[in-house]
Amino acid sequence: MTLDETGKFSFDHVYTEPDPRPFFRALGEVGYQLPQLAKPHLTSLVDEYRAGRGVDQPTVADLGCSYGVNAALFRCAATMDDLYEHYTADEAAGLDRDGLLDRDREFLRTRDDRVPQARFVGLDVSAPALAYAHDAGFLDETVSADLENEEPTPRQRAVLSGADLVVSTGCVGYVTERTITRIATLPERRPWMAHFVLRMFSYEPIADALTDLGYRTTEAPGLFRQRRFASAEEQERILDTLRDNGVEPDDQETGGWLCARLHHSRPIDEYKDDLT
Repeated sequence: MTLDETGKFSFDHVYTEPDPRPFFRALGEVGYQLPQLAKPHLTSLVDEYRAGRGVDQPTVADLGCSYGVNAALFRCAATMDDLYEHYTADEAAGLDRDGLLDRDREFLRTRDDRVPQARFVGLDVSAPALAYAHDAGFLDETVSADLENEEPTPRQRAVLSGADLVVSTGCVGYVTERTITRIATLPERRPWMAHFVLRMFSYEPIADALTDLGYRTTEAPGLFRQRRFASAEEQERILDTLRDNGVEPDDQETGGWLCARLHHSRPIDEYKDDLT
């Protein structure tokens, strides 16, 4: 059991494999479910953007997208349990990468019910994960970059400048205001944002930086379970971090779950007070 510098268990080893089978095996063991809980909020956000800005096919930039899980859930009539079954089934175990890709393309073709309604751009530091998600058809374009430490290249700027919506489901804390503001300042019109942030990390530095760019940020009610703690040591470290940050652990956290909050950030002239 290896904990990273934040006190969380490190799953780095499953994010750089040629295909997502190790990812789903490992995260299935800890009940990783945040993308499933985020799906209805992402769907509502896309629909609202389409109606509000009159854009038939918004482009969603998914930060820390790994193997395109959010895109796959959005585009398919599928749940996280469906994806766990899909990638851990005996049928998948005996396939090489090309065979698995063929199976995924068929999965997408038979379950696809929202493709015309959004495009997905995946941003991640893992080139293998991005390549697989793109080849499978979950992501339309990809950007393999570390925008925490590097300015985007001209090609990356061109791709990210088309973002209408910027979303994430767990990468904030590793991704900070440096990445978020670099993306926010690329398009001519500021993109809408929705970030699910683990409670051990503060969204305040990002919200403050976005305020300087003309955004308003609010926090949606409720907590969203990301996954179970991988060990008693991890839970103890995270609960200590919460308390050190002045955050009282919730019953769900003391009961064994890493939990996130949802933060909406939009240009102030397009904000609604009833965002949830």
